[in-house]
Amino acid sequence: MAFDSLSEKLGNIFKNLRSKGKLTEDDVKKVMREIKLALLAADVNYMVVKDFIAAVSEKATGTEVLESLTPAQQVIKIVNAELTEFMGSKNDKVKFASKGPTVVMLCGLQGAGKTTHCAKLALYFKNLGKRPLLVACDIYRPAAILQLQVLGEKLGIPVFTQPEGTNPVDIAKRAVAHAKDHGNDIVFLDTAGRLHIDEVLMDELKNIKAAVEPNEILLTVDAMTGQDAVTVAKSFDEALDITGVILTKTDGDTRGGAALSVKHVTGKPIKFMGTGEKAGDLEPFHPDRMASRILGMGDMLSLIEKAEQAFDEKKAEELQEKMLKNKFDLNDYLENMQQVKNMGPIDKLLGMIPGVDQSKLKDVDIDEKQIAHVEAIIYSMTMKERTRPEILNASRKRRIAAGSGRSVEEINKLLKGFDQAKEMMKRFGGKNPMMRKKKKKSEAEL
Repeated sequence: MAFDSLSEKLGNIFKNLRSKGKLTEDDVKKVMREIKLALLAADVNYMVVKDFIAAVSEKATGTEVLESLTPAQQVIKIVNAELTEFMGSKNDKVKFASKGPTVVMLCGLQGAGKTTHCAKLALYFKNLGKRPLLVACDIYRPAAILQLQVLGEKLGIPVFTQPEGTNPVDIAKRAVAHAKDHGNDIVFLDTAGRLHIDEVLMDELKNIKAAVEPNEILLTVDAMTGQDAVTVAKSFDEALDITGVILTKTDGDTRGGAALSVKHVTGKPIKFMGTGEKAGDLEPFHPDRMASRILGMGDMLSLIEKAEQAFDEKKAEELQEKMLKNKFDLNDYLENMQQVKNMGPIDKLLGMIPGVDQSKLKDVDIDEKQIAHVEAIIYSMTMKERTRPEILNASRKRRIAAGSGRSVEEINKLLKGFDQAKEMMKRFGGKNPMMRKKKKKSEAEL
């Protein structure tokens, strides 16, 4: 995940800083040099690093910091604030049209994930109650239209296409008209990309922009390209005046240089980041939350949001009712585990919890196959055994072990975990924070 490497290095720097107690200006200067090297190693733009170190140094060498009872914490607080500021201060939301469909134009180079993130965005807003329309404006790349159609069909989102030979500008204009006629309130234009920036590409994008006047022009940038992402962003911004950036492939980038550089260099916010290959692996970019992750402070708000997305509202209510009536059984336990699995890799979820040392997570063997083992054990039980686990005696356990290919010891471990979960839920009176009712978001919240 983005910033893992940087987070580890900064964690070590601040660990040494905390051990010093009182700080001198020389101590701060040494720390700044170490942070500078860590940022450069993360492929952060050199001018961004220079500006960042200057901003932090000025505040960190002040009397109120050096004479503080906890100077190390003060420095970390300043670094956190400056990281947030450099990445954009706050989440910049998509701006919706006051009348007619909202038009979002996606642009970028080939290979940055433009088409897949067009579909991811459409799904994101569909889940928020919108009626999206995907538009295939890339008539050059082989199978680009087919790729969008396949994605749209899979996600249950309509895709607007036109006969071969139709100009991309005309496709965009007709798509917006189609959206007005068919009640689609947000339109995503998947435009053509190139292997490199050229005049032909930019002219076409300018013509589309002039024809449909999009509410948002979002540039997809590959996070793994590091400083090159900044160069690409500057070029597209100069030509199109982009409104924001989607940072893709952050799951494959451990450095995070692009995220720290783009906003400061271009002045344009990162609005979303792609966190994986699945259609749902898209998150709004929150600079304050990301800064907390970088500094090992966790990100509970994003964790809660992931939980709310993963847990089905109706099922959550049913489960809550069962817990209140003490009818929580192994079927419910399994379903709960499967929903947690849908939230994403366990190690990434743990990394969002405040106080968890992220540097140590890489050494932790988190075997996600354990959920598959639990499934095998529970599915080897009769319905009576699942609903009344207290009847599981030694002979029943041996039969289940043979049927699931697991050991009796594993069955006992599962049952112990089930009892603990049941007890915890009973203690909270069925008010599981992971199963809060989802609140319908208004456009102002999107």
